[in-house]
Amino acid sequence: MNLFSSSSWSLSLVIFTLFVSSLLLSSTDVSGSTFSFINKCDYTVWPGILASSGSPTLETTGFELSKGTYRTLQAPTGWSGRFWGRTLCNLNGSDQWVCETGDCGSGQLECNGAGAAPPATLAEFTLGSGATSGSDDFYDVSLVDGYNLPLVVEPSGGSGSCVATGCVTDLNKQCPTELRVGNGQACKSACEAFGTPEYCCSGEYGNPNTCRPSVYSEMFKSACPRSYSYAYDDATSTFTCMGADYIITFCPSYSKSQKSSRDSSPKTTEGESGSGSSTPTSTQSEGEMLADGSWLAGLAAGDSTRNLASAITVAATTILILTFFYL
Repeated sequence: MNLFSSSSWSLSLVIFTLFVSSLLLSSTDVSGSTFSFINKCDYTVWPGILASSGSPTLETTGFELSKGTYRTLQAPTGWSGRFWGRTLCNLNGSDQWVCETGDCGSGQLECNGAGAAPPATLAEFTLGSGATSGSDDFYDVSLVDGYNLPLVVEPSGGSGSCVATGCVTDLNKQCPTELRVGNGQACKSACEAFGTPEYCCSGEYGNPNTCRPSVYSEMFKSACPRSYSYAYDDATSTFTCMGADYIITFCPSYSKSQKSSRDSSPKTTEGESGSGSSTPTSTQSEGEMLADGSWLAGLAAGDSTRNLASAITVAATTILILTFFYL
């Protein structure tokens, strides 16, 4: 009788384990890619998001990212769009949301389908169909619309070349006077500053044979070799990866720059590296940087729902083996 009871209990445990594992795996079996936004700046950044025509809107089109925090968003297979960081944001006298750089003009925290006003550092993506269908993701960091803060894109997992790209250099410090915005909050592109066809690659200069790098785009390219410096800078600026998640880091190696208008200290172009962490917000997809610079749930190491599903599979298999051993 005891043996029968033990066997029944073991069988029930097996069935329960398989049931729970199935539920967990189905809940983590997501398609597309996870975008993880990390703010290592010494000031608050307000990321903006614009989906390309025909791509669905993500769960948000703009949010606040305090220094030392991160947030993750899920994008479906085939999604295309761009991300950027807005800086020095606040409400004006008319209760309209306004940012000194990267403003999307919506008057709200959410950009609601509006893009960044130049100059802004852009991270651009076109997701493929993933590893199972053999279609690559395409991604780049573009300075074609100018520059407002350091930004790096790093693939996590995936297959193929999957290299990091972006701009770590603080171009606001190197910006020529004729391209400088305000007190050095951002650096315009030559097209934005002068509006001529040769700088904008328009009119008779609207093809790769006639539109060539300028002294200004070459300055950007020298400082940030893997970033787009002008419209036809594809060969050294577009990268591919298959079936990856992506980490987008603002100020990856903090260059002294301006403070947030919400910070208690005055705006300045000089500062020190922000190593402290702030209180995380209530959203479950957000988190706080730990004291050693790592991220909750192994975020910076590339842990994702794909990795979680694998871990659950291993755990379930182990439980099953132990259960049968004791049958």
